[in-house]
Amino acid sequence: MADKKAKKAAQRATSNVFTMFDQKQVQEFKEAFGLMDQDRDGTISLDDLKEVYASLGKSPKDTELKQMLEETGGPVNFTKLLQMFGDRLHGTDAEDILMHGFKAFDEEGKGFLNRDSFRELLTAEGRPNERLTDVEFTQMLEGAPIDNKGQLDYAAFTKLIKRGKDDE
Repeated sequence: MADKKAKKAAQRATSNVFTMFDQKQVQEFKEAFGLMDQDRDGTISLDDLKEVYASLGKSPKDTELKQMLEETGGPVNFTKLLQMFGDRLHGTDAEDILMHGFKAFDEEGKGFLNRDSFRELLTAEGRPNERLTDVEFTQMLEGAPIDNKGQLDYAAFTKLIKRGKDDE
């Protein structure tokens, strides 16, 4: 059962990655991946990175290259590369960072934020250049799981932000 759930989650993550970009962008990323995957084994390894940097006239230390690969959380295949580009381009943080951010506003620790209180906090509090406008706040919560009492389920919202809608 756990294998089936993991497989479905992996398929969902993969399908979401490919919907972040149009076909032309995916093709450009595929060409870039092909240039980086020097040994053509389907993953970008330490040796691949060394060769790419050498072709650019650079020679970073092995420790720097290893650190780059460790930051990716595993082997860098094409799907992983797309995910990394998507995260950078769309500016979202890791799921645990988003959850921690929402929890900071959850004074009762119940897993919900009151939409109106949250709106007030993000549109009226803090420095003027960091406040959201009402339009930005509304756009931010578009499609968010908010019940009829105005309570935002931020765990479900975090999953929606990072993984998209479930393929059921």
